Amino acid sequence: MRISCLIIDDEALARKGIEKYVNEIDFLDLKGICKNAMEANSILSKEKVDLLFLDIEMPMLTGIDFLKTINYKPKVIFTTAYSEYAIESFEFDVIDYLVKPISFERFLQAANKANRLINQDSSSEVKQETSKSNEEFIFIKTDKQLSKVFMNDILFVESMQNYSQIHTDKETLVTLIPLKKVAEILPENEFIQIHKSFIISKSKIEAIMGNQLVIKNHKLPIARSYKDSVFQLITEGRILKK
Repeated sequence: MRISCLIIDDEALARKGIEKYVNEIDFLDLKGICKNAMEANSILSKEKVDLLFLDIEMPMLTGIDFLKTINYKPKVIFTTAYSEYAIESFEFDVIDYLVKPISFERFLQAANKANRLINQDSSSEVKQETSKSNEEFIFIKTDKQLSKVFMNDILFVESMQNYSQIHTDKETLVTLIPLKKVAEILPENEFIQIHKSFIISKSKIEAIMGNQLVIKNHKLPIARSYKDSVFQLITEGRILKK
């Protein structure tokens, strides 16, 4: 199935470059090229499209604000010159975030991902939703860069006063984003808060020891105020006991 798409960008050179890339990919069907959100709104009011190649910094209405106005939610690939919007953008479940200048290799990677997600076979929805969950990621703003972190790699997040530490199997990333903001980004069905200073991945829990959870070589405290709800969410009633 071909994927209908729309290019929305206020820069003529960027529109031309993305149009050239789209025309090179056989499963993309370009329905329109817009220089601002209002032109895009006019097209979307008449027909639905599957995918938006959407710039963020545009006059009158930013790409992020434009998404808030759309009644239905097409898939979105952001195409922008500004990396600082990456974390906020993924709150909208976008497929990818491409920072200009965009190479064709990177564009094709994003387009292939869109093709895979949009053309999911409904008969295997449960299986593919699990696969999609494993592919979900966020960008963590650290000292000098945006680091890509897959949700499935996160063990737990730890608050350190005015910043947070993202603990994964491979590394620990330090970010100035507070724990409360990180909690808003993480999927609620996969992560739970066990303490004012800790959010953990349910799937990474190895054991419960009194008021502590064991994740890898870490023992994390369960706050008294969280204990009953956390225990129920973690075990989901699946306990064998004498």
